[in-house]
Amino acid sequence: MKSPRIPIALQQSVMRCLRENLAKANLALKRNYPEPKLVYQQRGTSAGTAWLQEYEIRLNPVLLAENQQAFIDEVVPHELAHLLVWKHFGRVAPHGKEWKWMMEAVLGVPARRTHQFELSSIRSKTFPYRCRCQLHQLTIRRHNRVVRGEATYRCVHCGEPLVAEL
Repeated sequence: MKSPRIPIALQQSVMRCLRENLAKANLALKRNYPEPKLVYQQRGTSAGTAWLQEYEIRLNPVLLAENQQAFIDEVVPHELAHLLVWKHFGRVAPHGKEWKWMMEAVLGVPARRTHQFELSSIRSKTFPYRCRCQLHQLTIRRHNRVVRGEATYRCVHCGEPLVAEL
C-alpha cells in the first residue's frame, strides 16, 4: 500500500503538538532539549517509533491520515516522551517508570503503551496457525521465519507451539 501524502495543515498540527509538548517538558524539567527530527516513514502496524541515537520520531502516515486528532494527541507525546526520557535519564526500560512519569506528570497525557487504532487498511496477508486452544493469524514476516526454520511461536494462553493449518 502506498503511503498517503500528508496535507500541510495536518503536518502543522503534528508539529504544533510536538512543540507544545516539548516546551511543556523543557519548562518542567528546567532544560532546553532540542526539537527532534520528524519523519513520516513508519510502516506496518506501529503508529510511531522514537529513534534515540538519531533523535528522530518516525510516524506512520497511514494511521495519521486515518486517525488524525487521536493520533496527534496520543502518538506524538508518546514518542516524544521516549526521546525526553533518553535525554534526561539515559537508557532505561522503554515503557518503564521514567517514561510513565514523563507521560503523566510532565506531559499530562495518559501513559498507554499501545494504540487502539483500526488496522484493517494496513494489515497484510496473514497465515492461519493452530495451537491446542485457538486459531492464530501470523503475519507474513513471522510465517516466513517459521518456514525458514528461524523461529517457533507459542500460544500465550496454552503454551503450545503454533502449527500451520493446511
